[in-house]
Amino acid sequence: MDPANFTQIGPVMWRIEPTGAMRVPAIIFADEELIRGMDDRVALQACNVATLPGIVSASFAMPDAHWGYGFPIGGVAAFDPEKGGVVSAGGVGFDISCGVRTMLTSLSVKDILPVQEALAESLFRQIPAGAGSRGKITLDDAEMEAMLVGGARWAVEQGWGEERDLERIEEGGRMEDARPHYVSDRAKNRQRREMGTLGSGNHYLEVQAVEQIFDEEAAAAYGLRPDGVVVTIHCGSRGLGHQIGSEFLKEMASTAPEAGIILPDRELACAPIKSELGERYLGAMRAGINCALANREILGDLSRRVFGHHFPGTRLDLLFDVSHNTCKPETHEVDGKRRELFVHRKGATRSLGAGNPSLPRAFHAVGQPVLIGGSMGTSSYVLAGEPTSEEKAFSSACHGAGRAMSRHAALKQWSGRQIVDELAARGILVRSPSDRGVAEEAPGAYKDVEAVVLAAERAGLARRVARMRPLICIKG
Repeated sequence: MDPANFTQIGPVMWRIEPTGAMRVPAIIFADEELIRGMDDRVALQACNVATLPGIVSASFAMPDAHWGYGFPIGGVAAFDPEKGGVVSAGGVGFDISCGVRTMLTSLSVKDILPVQEALAESLFRQIPAGAGSRGKITLDDAEMEAMLVGGARWAVEQGWGEERDLERIEEGGRMEDARPHYVSDRAKNRQRREMGTLGSGNHYLEVQAVEQIFDEEAAAAYGLRPDGVVVTIHCGSRGLGHQIGSEFLKEMASTAPEAGIILPDRELACAPIKSELGERYLGAMRAGINCALANREILGDLSRRVFGHHFPGTRLDLLFDVSHNTCKPETHEVDGKRRELFVHRKGATRSLGAGNPSLPRAFHAVGQPVLIGGSMGTSSYVLAGEPTSEEKAFSSACHGAGRAMSRHAALKQWSGRQIVDELAARGILVRSPSDRGVAEEAPGAYKDVEAVVLAAERAGLARRVARMRPLICIKG
């Protein structure tokens, strides 16, 4: 995008004034180089979001923003239900509650290297990955209902995970007010054999080495140490979430005119929060969130079992589990008043600062872990939420590096075999059922993650705590 099209209001903050049907401005957090690298459609989509009824303050785009379905990936917007605010299936996305969890091991890199190949093979055999992948768990109707209500708590009760995990998961591992009866039979049927699977696309499990510490106090609170080893898992609600999104998008698009909503883009399909359709979607979406939380809890448990085989007695303690495709009711201060809003984060992570009462006690003094995913060959980061993130963007931060080119373009430039070989030469072992998937997710297809997290830090959204480099990547 051309920076000349925006008003720069800070070193990493750009503004588009409301024009036409826009109700609020659009704000983009990025340095000038990141702005230049973004697709023009990021600004267009951020402006389109700004036209939706009931939007509050501004439509935001995080430093990793790129073109998405309706909302930009990296988009944040809050809506007031008392002002006709809407909930948008496009604003949540198809992979409801896609998110990241990072688990701490007591191991160091020197422990991993002698068994790196064997560990990679074990993880690849035990963690089902790829499009349509199926696991060993099959849910009957009653189990499906219980999972969609119980989330990670249900998984722990079934023996997949540990009770102590729950306080380290967003929402305590269970999203309230889920309504499984609003989830279609087709969505449920797609999910019966997909619990405990990674899926495809940018989903992965990585074994990572802590390479650099930026904030020693926060790193100590999080249990991160130089040369330590962590396991990070990135995935979501699989077929169930996709089906919920597809069905409600279609219904919201067709009924928007009846609700008096003018859509600048059909992909922004939405419904008033205070409507029968809005309430149905929220109930189904919350069930999708619980599905994702349960899925990541099961994958975490499978990882523990693999590590227990290679390193008997080793524990994997959960650092944190946080989603980045959600719409949640939250209280935020706007113009000096506390207001109940519905915050959409699509490819954006909640980022609570120190002292926030919603945080687990261990994080009160330093803020919430904000987990930034890498891309096989590039670093991942753990950031800490900053108190200023509430004023800046409803307590939100970036979620990853963000794509710099489309999957189609990446496929033209790289082959999967080439990527696997190049990364192996750098000491990174990649295992995937799909060479095509590896090529589409080539590290070069993503933005410079260092620039993205630095922009988030300079913007006051979150600060750097630690950088990790990949050792093993199980790619979906």
